[in-house]
Amino acid sequence: MPQPDPAAPQAAPETARPAASLRPRDAATMIVLDQRGRGEPKVLMGRRNARLAFMPGKFVFPGGRIELGDRAMSVAGALPDYAEAALARRISRPPHHLGRALALAAIRETYEETGLLLGTAEYGPPEAVPDGWEAFRHHGVLPDLEALHLVARAITPPKRVRRFDTRFFAVDRTCVAAEEPGRVSEDTELTELAWVRLDAARKLDLPYITRAILDELEAQIAVDFAPHRQIPFHFERYGRRERESL
Repeated sequence: MPQPDPAAPQAAPETARPAASLRPRDAATMIVLDQRGRGEPKVLMGRRNARLAFMPGKFVFPGGRIELGDRAMSVAGALPDYAEAALARRISRPPHHLGRALALAAIRETYEETGLLLGTAEYGPPEAVPDGWEAFRHHGVLPDLEALHLVARAITPPKRVRRFDTRFFAVDRTCVAAEEPGRVSEDTELTELAWVRLDAARKLDLPYITRAILDELEAQIAVDFAPHRQIPFHFERYGRRERESL
């Protein structure tokens, strides 16, 4: 699932054409960090299926667009205030609980693509869950949004076969409360998963925005995700790449 790379897994149609008027869809991506041991932290990356219309064969972070159930799932902790504030900027009339829905979309998509359930098992299973969240009830896991860091926002440039307004979150690997193996195969959206150090990740076949987010991530790790840090916003204006702060 995507980031300016999120999209449902489906074969690329031979007649797929860029559309200048596509409106970006709200989406979210999760960067799972492994900071154990010495040296650079590792990030979890997946290779997108070569049959997909959007960014086929590229390495990306797990993620995807908001689904209806993401607005109703119970949580163990709320997003940090700085993240909620940044997520509401540069949006005219942001929907109610937009940040919450985006964070939950990133968590759900991470499970669907990698089998990792992010959250806590300390409170027992949620009593009821919306569609798409059944595995969290089965494993007794509640998503914990308080553990997430907002890293960046990016909008897919115009004239692409898919467009997403994606928010990138980061979370430590210690927040993996359960895991289901076998979620990746040659027929799924991600066909390969790898834990790689930042320098090694930059050498993979990456979309431009994924490479840019790795740079943003490294800078934010250096300040330990301090809440006063700037949250970058990447987009394209008149054919030129722009970077502003939220």
